[in-house]
Parts: sequence; structure tokens; C-alpha cells
Amino acid sequence: MKTPAPKTRLTQLARLTAGALCALAFSASLQAQVRSFDIAAGDMKAALDAYAAQSGTQLIYKLEDVRGRTSKGLSRSASPEEALQLLLEGSSLSVRRDVSGAVVIFVDTPPKPEKPERRAEDDLSNLGTVVVSASRRREPLREVPMQVNILSTDKLNRAGAKTLQDYLGNEAGVDVKSLGGAGVGSLSIRGVSTGFSPSSTVGVYIDEVSFGSSTVAGNGAQMALDMALLDLHHIELLRGPQGTLYGASAMGGLLKYVTNEPDTYEFSGKASLAGSVTRGGGSSHTLSAVVNAPLKEDVAGLRVSAFSDHAGGSTDAVGIISRNNNDRGTTRGARASLLLTPMSKLKLRLTGTTQTIRRDGIDYVDYSPATAQPIEGPRARRLFAAEPYDVKTDLLSADVEYDFGWARLNSITARQRVRSDTVVDLTSGYIPLLVGTGLDLASTPGLFTVGLDKRSQELRLTSKSDKRLEWLAGFYYNHEESTNTQRVATFLPDGTPGPDLATFELPAEYRELAFYGDLTWKTANGLSVTGGLRLARNKQHFVQVSDGMLAGGSQSIDSRSNDSSKTWLLTGRYALSPGSDVYLRAATGYRPGGPNAVLYDRQTGEPLGPPSFGPDTLRSLEAGYKADLLDKTLSLEAAVFDIRWKDLQQLYSVNGVAVIVNAGAAQVRGAELSASYRPNQRWTFSGNAALLDAKLTEDAAGLGGKAGARLPGSAKFSASFNVNYAFDLAGHASYVGLSQRYVGQRNSGFADSSSSPLFSLPAYGLTDLQAGIDFKRVSVALFVRNLFDKRALLAHEGTVQAIGGPAWVSPSKPRTLGATVTLPF
Repeated sequence: MKTPAPKTRLTQLARLTAGALCALAFSASLQAQVRSFDIAAGDMKAALDAYAAQSGTQLIYKLEDVRGRTSKGLSRSASPEEALQLLLEGSSLSVRRDVSGAVVIFVDTPPKPEKPERRAEDDLSNLGTVVVSASRRREPLREVPMQVNILSTDKLNRAGAKTLQDYLGNEAGVDVKSLGGAGVGSLSIRGVSTGFSPSSTVGVYIDEVSFGSSTVAGNGAQMALDMALLDLHHIELLRGPQGTLYGASAMGGLLKYVTNEPDTYEFSGKASLAGSVTRGGGSSHTLSAVVNAPLKEDVAGLRVSAFSDHAGGSTDAVGIISRNNNDRGTTRGARASLLLTPMSKLKLRLTGTTQTIRRDGIDYVDYSPATAQPIEGPRARRLFAAEPYDVKTDLLSADVEYDFGWARLNSITARQRVRSDTVVDLTSGYIPLLVGTGLDLASTPGLFTVGLDKRSQELRLTSKSDKRLEWLAGFYYNHEESTNTQRVATFLPDGTPGPDLATFELPAEYRELAFYGDLTWKTANGLSVTGGLRLARNKQHFVQVSDGMLAGGSQSIDSRSNDSSKTWLLTGRYALSPGSDVYLRAATGYRPGGPNAVLYDRQTGEPLGPPSFGPDTLRSLEAGYKADLLDKTLSLEAAVFDIRWKDLQQLYSVNGVAVIVNAGAAQVRGAELSASYRPNQRWTFSGNAALLDAKLTEDAAGLGGKAGARLPGSAKFSASFNVNYAFDLAGHASYVGLSQRYVGQRNSGFADSSSSPLFSLPAYGLTDLQAGIDFKRVSVALFVRNLFDKRALLAHEGTVQAIGGPAWVSPSKPRTLGATVTLPF
């Protein structure tokens, strides 16, 4: 009965011999010939498909094994075996050959159930291969020669972030100035701001589509896109001027929302319910759902998402309009995206997005300019008229991509419509101004309606990845039609309407045509140099129809303008080692000029302001260091920069009505540091810090600012620190985390300025907590925002302060406790 034993040993020996022969055959066949590979960094499946096509090797793998993984790509000559290993490096994937001769890709060490699962934010941390499109081509984050921050939307969701101010709160050197709540505000990066800017200094993109208006009439600066986090993959924050690749109004940087693409292989989705309560405020809740449906495997997929969010509010109104939680409201939206890949070289993505933000009131609190203390209470404002507002955004886009082999062509066509209706109670400023006119008024609300209809077309040709020379060439066309209606109404003590103090109808048209491109030369010793240029020309047509006491009576003005701009960039990057780089970057940016909303004196006929304003321009010089150290457990990024800004565009108030002037020059010198450290699978530490010295270098007569005065909104020092601990709780992946941020003192406005009055915003620190557990079929996230219930003053608005009224201040929300329950399917 023991005779089978030798047979068993022989069988085992035969299997081992056969395995060894297969391995030798695999190695020999793959090493037989050196080939030239050109495989872009990014999605692992796309990289493996490209490898199979270029090497002629049959690959077998499970979709679930490669889904969500990324590859560094490859652009050089190598043996097929070496090329495959380089593509799989750092991915936990291994390779073997099966009995049929096919190469099998498999997970080398499957995750053990008792270990905490890898989270979405882990994939977006600097400790892995993160692929971004900051330079308009897909490449690893560490190889991009500028500072780019990646914000995990999953992490933001779990922390209870709801608005743009929440999203960017932990980003040092970034300021979000709220103009009363979600959907109305402005954004600045690296101190490039004059306060209430007439047009934006930071560009905003949704995937490859430029969002918002480039003009003053379109009110682009005050309507930075406050997109809900639903079904976003991540957010990219590009620091420094981006004018060459992204065009007008990106002189301070760029914010890019990156959405999830449909999956053509797997049906999936999730539903989430979130709720929170705010100390002294109302309760809030959010309901959202995402469904992904493959229509035909590897050919077509559809992804649909929708959400409804109710904000409970936290500031009160006193006076004629008296109610608690005056800033409560709702945000609702939906997105549908269709992905078609009818052939391996062609991809078409159609996306439609809609979002509507509605609030019963704005979140300002009245502060005394003299004492810098609240007038009506820490979270209250005296109202003589209700201040509801809404912002509706609709966007349709089509992104067609075709791979010629030698280059990739992208055509991005988009149509967007934005409309905002806002009421602002100006009574506290205008009633004292009108003393002596004989008008007996109860209130003077300002009614503002802005509409934008924007069509854009971009064509971009991007060369294939190459170890020596890469290039990019593009064409961009933008056509904007905007409406801007402003009315200062009055109401008498008996509640009946009085005479309008001022009315403005400001329709405008903006056309822009631009050509851009860049060229990158790489050497064998790790040096790469990139030069880029953008040439743009715009034409504007502006009409102003005005009437009323404060508008100088009935007037109609038709104005046109055009200007040309040239922006450039020059970068050099040198690889000190396979895991570290240094770089130099010089770049420029601009904002287009345009016609002014000029008022004329009824008696003299003279204009009360300049009839037009010119473009302002910016030049930046930056040096930086990026590295992945200690076996990629530590990631470091550091930069120092010097920014020179001239002919600053700035609002100038005339009897409470603003025109635009070019005022003086400024300089921003600064340094930034960010780091992530992950010593093991449980602990993650991250943080960032920024030093800014942002000052006027020339007197700005229109601002009332003198040389040496600090630019508004720029803290000399700001920083944030995050720690997360992942652990196992009763067999379920769990985590706890803490976030701490500090923002130094900021000035809003300038000393002795009548148009932009000074108000000091004190330094503050805010602490947040997060915790959660994943039960596989359901996950629960808990959060506490503003743990110690600090009262931080985030932004200031001086519209009525400039004419004798109170300062309006946006405070941080009080302590908020919340939870999110998510059911994946």
C-alpha cells in the first residue's frame, strides 16, 4: 500500500520541473527581443492593454485585480519582461505564465481580512503613484514641475465638508472669501488678491472644461464654483500662474474638479444619508445616490448621480426681519455621464451636470468697524429687508479623444449656463447717506441678477510619451454672453415701494481666441526643460443703461474694447535620484481688461470714473523640491517663489457704486512645505504650511493703499496638520483622525481707504475630529467640526462700511456633530 509514495514524489518533481521550464520559457521568450515602448502613465488596465498591443504578448488578468490601480507608464526601449515589471512596479501585482502560454497577472499578496482596508484617500496621497493632468497630459504627480495638491473627496465627505470654504480650509496659503454663503464667493492662492476683486485670479475647471466668466460683467470673481462632492474623484489645486495652458484669470492658480468616469465592466453604486447638528443652529441632512451601469462591456457605460442637501443655518436676523438660522437653505444637483469606446483608439464622454443652491439669507454678522466686536450679538445681523439668494448652474460637455499613435487628439466642446439672483440689505449704509434728501425710507435692498451663457471649444494635440521630446499644441475659443442687472430699491415706512435709487442694465459679450503649446526636451542624465507660449485676443461689447438718483439720471452707454495677451512658461526639472527632483519654474498670467460701467455727472457731463480699464499681468519665479523617501513612506514637497504683479485691477467706490481702475503694483514672496508620512499601514501623518509676504510696491490711489501695505486676505503664516489611525474593530476596518489648522492675522482692505476700508481679521485655529467603521455592506463615518467651538472670522465685506455702515463678517460655524451612513452595492 506504500507503492504510490514514489509516484507522488515523482509527480511533485515533474510539476516542479514543468513549472521551472515554464518560467524559463517565459523568461527566455520575453527577453528574446528588446522593443520600444510608449505607454502613458495612468490606469493600470489601459497600461496593460497598451503593453499587450506593443509587445504582442497575450495577457490574462481579473478586472477586480487591476481596477483602481495605476501604473507609472513607460517610454523607452526594454525587453518585454523588463517592461512588464516596470509597469507593475509598486502595484502589488505579479506575473506568471500558465500552461496555455499566456502571461497571467495576479495579486501577489491578497489583503488579509484582519488588516485595515486601503482607503480612497490612500490612493490619492503623495506616498503612491498619483497621476494628474495638471500640465494637460497624464503624468505622475511627483514629476510635475510645480506645486499641485490633491484633495481626496472621500476624505472630505467623511469629514463633513459641505462648501468650497470647507474643502480648502486645510490648504495653507489659500483663501476663500465668502460673500454671504455657499455659491457666492471668491478664491485666491498665494496672496494674489486685492480683496473684492473685479474678476477672478484663480481659474476653475470641471474636468477639461473652463467654468465661469472671464469678465467683470459676468461676475466671475464672485461666483467661484461651489460644487457638491457627490461622485467627484478628487480635486486638484494648482499653485502659481497657469496662463499658458489654462488661459485668462488663472494668474494665481487653478482649481480643478475631477469627476468619476463610468465603468464599462461592473454594475455598482452607493447610497448615502448624512445628518448633522450645529450648536445654536439648525440641523442639516444630505441624501445622495450614485449608480454605474455598463451598457456593453468595454464599449459603453453610464453613470448617474443625484443629491439633495439641506443646510440648517447658524446665523440669526434681528430687527424688521427677525428669525433664527436666517442662512438656512438647500442645494440640489445631478450628473449623468456616458462613456463610449467603440474602438480601442477612440473614446467619447458626454456629461451633463446641474446644481441649484438656494438660501433664505446670507451668513454675515454685523461688526463695529471701531471696536471690531459684534453689534447685535456673536451670530446676528440687523435686517430691514429679507436677503434670499439662489445660484443655478447647468453644464453640458463632450470630450472626444482619438489616439493616432504618434499623438492624442482631444476635442472638448461645452455649453454652460449660470444664473444668480441675490438680495442684499443695504439699508444700514444708504439710509444715513440719504439724510437731507427729504426721503423718508424704511429700507433700501439691493437686487442683483447675473446670467451667463458660455460656449467653448478646445482642440488639443498631445504627443506620445517619449524619452527625448514631447510636445503639446492647442486651440481655444470662448464666447460669453452675460447679463447683469443691479437695482437699489426703496420701501417706505408703510411698506409700499418707493423710488429706485439706482438701476443698471449691463449686458455684455466676450469673445476670445487663443493658440497655445509647449515643448519638452529630456536628456539621458535626468534633466528635462519645458517651454510654453499662449497667444490670445479678446473682443468685448458692453452696454450700460442706468437711471436713478445715485446713477446720475437716465443714461445709456455703448462701449467696446479689445486687447491681446501673451503668456509664457519655462521650467526645468532635474532628477537627483529615482525618487527625488528639483525644479525651476518661471511663468506669467493675466486678466483681460474691458470697458467700465462709467457714471456721468448730470451737471458737468464729466465721467465719474475711467471709461475703461486695462489688463493686469503677473510674473512668477519658483524653485522647488519633490521627493519620495524612506521606501516611499515619506513624501516631501517644498517651494519658494517670488511674484511680481503690476497694473492691479481694483474696484473703486463712487457714492456706493463701483467702477474699475488699474492701481499700482504688488509683490508676493513666499515659501510652501507639504509632507506626508506613512510609517505603516495604520498611521498616516500629513501637513502643509505657507509663509507669505504680500505687499503693494507702488501706491494704489484707487485703493487708498500705500506702498508697503499688505494685500488683503493674505496671512503671513498658515498651516495644517492631519493624523489618521487605521485599526481593526471586531473584524471591521476602522479609523480615527484629527485635523488642526491655523491661519494668521489678515487684513481686509487698506488703512485710510474710503473705497476699501481696513478691517483686521484675527488669527484663528480650528480642530476637527473624524472616526468611522466599514461593515462591508454599510459604512459609518462620524465627524466633529470646530471641536472647541471657536469663533473664527473667515472673511469681511466692506460695501456699506465704506459709506458709514457696519462691517459685515463671515464667521466659522459653531461646533457641528454629524454622521454619514453609506450603503455600497
